[in-house]
Amino acid sequence: MMRLTTFASGSSGNCALLSMDGVHILLDAGISCRRICEHLRLTGINCEDLAAILITHEHSDHIAGLATLAKRCAAPICAPRAVAGYLDRTIAGVSLRLRVTAPEEHLRFGDVTVRSFRTSHDSAESVGWRADGPSGSFALATDSGCVTPEMREGLRGARCVLIEANHDVDMLLSGPYPPYLKRRILSERGHLSNDDCAALAADLAREGTRQILLGHLSRENNSPARALQTVSAALSGSGAAVYVAPADGRITLEDG
Repeated sequence: MMRLTTFASGSSGNCALLSMDGVHILLDAGISCRRICEHLRLTGINCEDLAAILITHEHSDHIAGLATLAKRCAAPICAPRAVAGYLDRTIAGVSLRLRVTAPEEHLRFGDVTVRSFRTSHDSAESVGWRADGPSGSFALATDSGCVTPEMREGLRGARCVLIEANHDVDMLLSGPYPPYLKRRILSERGHLSNDDCAALAADLAREGTRQILLGHLSRENNSPARALQTVSAALSGSGAAVYVAPADGRITLEDG
């Protein structure tokens, strides 16, 4: 059985729990440790049950709760080299917990194999993560201004994916953000639009993905209804189901 539960998804914080074949993996820690522990409790596990904490990049909405969580939980913290270096400099006592990972390097936790793949974002380094086990496969890729070849390959064939549908381009262009911020979001190192997400989702569905969870939606430049409508239209007839991860709430997907 594979189960994905998101605890938060958006610019105010990102965190999710992947449970697969008895292995529990935390994906990012961008909300407070208190909230993470409460969500874990509601899911039926404790911090001590985590096999690993996987970090996509060093922006605060992905690591805000990590410093405190690291004191409560002994799981290794896996991150690409530049991100691990940042964590080592900014979180006291975390050095021995860090596991520097290279893209395509395979990590083993129980019966689950995990690997990272590069994404394109304006951070020191940014990756997505993929997990494969006897009961299924899952991949996550948010915070990428374009779909890189590595990102597409990392997502390919995963039965369940969490991908970014950050903004509607028209809403962003006509919205209140200053020009420099609009340029950043629209750049190849910014965030994926609904249209780009829809095209990616359609490709993934053709290659076997059956559950698609849309994440990291902008509160100002998107809406769950608009993201869902755009991606659902691209998936028509594919057999894939699409859902939206709440900004501050929980959603659980199961497979297997």
